[in-house]
Amino acid sequence: MGHDDAAADAKTKKPRILIADDEPNLRLLYKSELESEGFDVLLATNGREAISVAASERPDLVVLDIRMPGMDGVEVLQRILDHNRTMPVILNSAYSSYKENFMTWAADAYVVKSSDVTELIAKIRDVLGKRKGERGGQAGSGAGG
Repeated sequence: MGHDDAAADAKTKKPRILIADDEPNLRLLYKSELESEGFDVLLATNGREAISVAASERPDLVVLDIRMPGMDGVEVLQRILDHNRTMPVILNSAYSSYKENFMTWAADAYVVKSSDVTELIAKIRDVLGKRKGERGGQAGSGAGG
């Protein structure tokens, strides 16, 4: 009966989201809100931890703060994508000015921080939906790298 359980788990697998932010209150807010929306949530308190968790846990999507001590989110973005080019990343910053920085353009989306996480959740669903569509419809799409 173990195989049936594993198959059921695979069908109902919750998307795993890694939240990397140095602000404890925001991490807890995002974790609570995302879990209530049906996501599994992993947390990282800084850039180095985010890179490590992304490599070991292979989340379905990473939400990265840009301004973190030590290593900023732009550098973390580059390192994550160097390791796994297909990992979706959403940059989440209180500063909309970073949108103009070409180094952030490798991210799948950019969301300005807010205590209302509606936009972030919508963007997570949007990015995951697009990625799922790409994987599901690869047969006739001649768009390789």
